[in-house]
Amino acid sequence: MIPLQTPKKVVSPDRGRMLIACPDGPGIVATVSKFLFEHGANIVQSDQYSADPEGGMFFMRVEFDLEGLAGRLSELESDFAPIAEKFRMDCRFFLASVKKRVAVFVSKEDHCLLELLWSWQSGDLYADIAVVVSNHPDMKRLVDPFGIPYVHIPVTPDTKPEAERRQVEAVERYGADMIVLARYMQIVSPKFIDVYRNRIINIHHSFLPAFIGGNPYRQAHGRGVKIIGATAHYVTEELDGGPIIEQDVQRVTHRDNVEDLKRIGRMIERTVLARAVKWHLEDRILVHENKTVVFN
Repeated sequence: MIPLQTPKKVVSPDRGRMLIACPDGPGIVATVSKFLFEHGANIVQSDQYSADPEGGMFFMRVEFDLEGLAGRLSELESDFAPIAEKFRMDCRFFLASVKKRVAVFVSKEDHCLLELLWSWQSGDLYADIAVVVSNHPDMKRLVDPFGIPYVHIPVTPDTKPEAERRQVEAVERYGADMIVLARYMQIVSPKFIDVYRNRIINIHHSFLPAFIGGNPYRQAHGRGVKIIGATAHYVTEELDGGPIIEQDVQRVTHRDNVEDLKRIGRMIERTVLARAVKWHLEDRILVHENKTVVFN
């Protein structure tokens, strides 16, 4: 199978983004807008959210165009530093045209992996899938036609520390900026998480914590659930307890058997994960404590 070639999304090299988080207060939007205006930038999109105008946190995402941005980005960051200090901002600048490089981790289930590959191939995911890492060889036949490196690293309880060292080595070797756990059925260590804090996205069925353990869909069927779903989140040391990025659900009935629930669940998982990854790639997510603000 040779994937079809489709036109890829083109992003202007002059398009930039800012992500801001700070204590709320008067003058933030006006100051940021004035700063960009004085530097010759044109704001093309601006979103903001206040958790509580009286002493809460303020979040902002700005997209702007500025001629020659690539050569002026460090100047902007330096000039904005006094403003960031004044308002106690956590502020990050991004070149929108620079693609993030993604490492996809997968085990034996293919639905989430394939959704990412198809979305990338069609141009819906503005990124470079740098490498696919797996603890099994099964998915190599699906990945090879896309021309993406496939690294097979077996994992057992005895070899897990060494396997994780090799995984980090692979991610670094292929220059990945973020990791997507596309139904990767291994728990990653706190040390691994700390290296890629808020840059590892996982997908799981939304039955947790009600249906923890094996065969969650069989457990759900046994309880006669009426809604099933999926949750995409950043990975933290708390198992499946990290900041939630996206969720979705679908109604089911008593007529749906276990296999029906699995099929429906896979459909939800693949779309929810793809959305979460897309929003991360487009710098639409701000993490505060164990929650996210998503400007979508």
